[in-house]
Amino acid sequence: MLPALSRLRFPLIRICGIVPRKKKHTITMADRFFPNEMPDFVAEKAAEEEEAAAGDSLGKLLSMPYPLLSERLKRAALDLKETIVLETWGMTGQRVRDFTLYCGTLGTAFLLFRSYQITKNINDLALCSQIIKTCDFASNSSRDVTFICGRAGVCALGAVVAKHADDADSLNYYLNQFQRIKLSRNLPDELLYGRVGYLWACLFLNKHLGENIVPSSSMREVVSEIIKNGRSLARRGSSPLMFDWYGEKYWGAAHGLAGIMHVLMDMDLKADEVEDVKGTLRYMIKNRFPSGNYPATEEDRSRDILVHWCHGAPGIALTLVKAAKVFRDKEFLQAAADAAEVVWKQGLLKRVGICHGISGNAYVFLSLYRVTGNPEYLYRAKAFACFLLDRGHQLMAKGQMHRGDRPYSLFEGIGGMAYLFLDMEEPLGAHFPAYEL
Repeated sequence: MLPALSRLRFPLIRICGIVPRKKKHTITMADRFFPNEMPDFVAEKAAEEEEAAAGDSLGKLLSMPYPLLSERLKRAALDLKETIVLETWGMTGQRVRDFTLYCGTLGTAFLLFRSYQITKNINDLALCSQIIKTCDFASNSSRDVTFICGRAGVCALGAVVAKHADDADSLNYYLNQFQRIKLSRNLPDELLYGRVGYLWACLFLNKHLGENIVPSSSMREVVSEIIKNGRSLARRGSSPLMFDWYGEKYWGAAHGLAGIMHVLMDMDLKADEVEDVKGTLRYMIKNRFPSGNYPATEEDRSRDILVHWCHGAPGIALTLVKAAKVFRDKEFLQAAADAAEVVWKQGLLKRVGICHGISGNAYVFLSLYRVTGNPEYLYRAKAFACFLLDRGHQLMAKGQMHRGDRPYSLFEGIGGMAYLFLDMEEPLGAHFPAYEL
């Protein structure tokens, strides 16, 4: 029997939007997104003006006072949440086939936890706990160790939810289970299935339960292995750090440099390691496409077609925003702003999800708004959300927007749209799920 990672390689590459090389002459950038015909900025109208305003429904949403719009988005999110729970939990007989947060039932639990944080509805927390318990059983023999696609996600989320529910027994159980997770020697370094995906789960626990839940000394051993591997592969290139996943040197958030740098910036790094992270990010900026977008892999510098969180400008922009905050360097903030322009122009993807869809791309603007306070970034996030609210269901019904092979999932389907709509309630507290802390 092949290892779990090997079995999932090709489906996962398809999920994350990589276009097979044999199709590179038949798929263009323009085939992948809707033209963005929304104004670059629309001032909000007063409530009485909004009621009397003429124009199409999307235009009215764009000019709606933010408190009214966020309330409408929240209502839509809660309706979507009920549908998602029914389809992924109720209609399945409360059985779990895919336990992961990415496309599985744990994604429903994560959405319920976010709904609880926004609405304080205790029923969401109770159902979230119930789903996690079933995912715990389903994942018990899994060898995958990350937050998004592995056992660590079940245990970490379970512990945090148990804390909120004042369930001390479950809290201790999930923490004990987390401590039993072992990292194999042949583990990759990337986010979805590798070492930094495990480290992100550690960070999630420390954020919600206390800084010393996972000691820095435990994480340090993993960090050292990642840095060693990155330097070893980089000897054959000009980037200080380089990593591969199944022979491909990916750049994006899901499998490559952006995701690995993103997590390393939260670690206790030595001075030379900090310089390696900075140098790697500068290497990426220097070698971006003339359009401002970024290659999917180190080897393929000719196909400027992916504007996704998993591959391309959106995921890299989120990492650059973080670098600007961590290192207080305007170069990274400017590069993030440049990447955001690509997302604004070419990021209305013909897909709904957060991994490779409109929902995920909106978080680029929320991230920049959180750091800069520039209302134009909040408007752009609002514009992407309004596009989905106004036209998403219609476009999916017509087959003009892909609803995902797992249409109710968090990372691929309408689960991500619901999560975005909830996050618009508190934009300064919005974070790309399972990526931004």
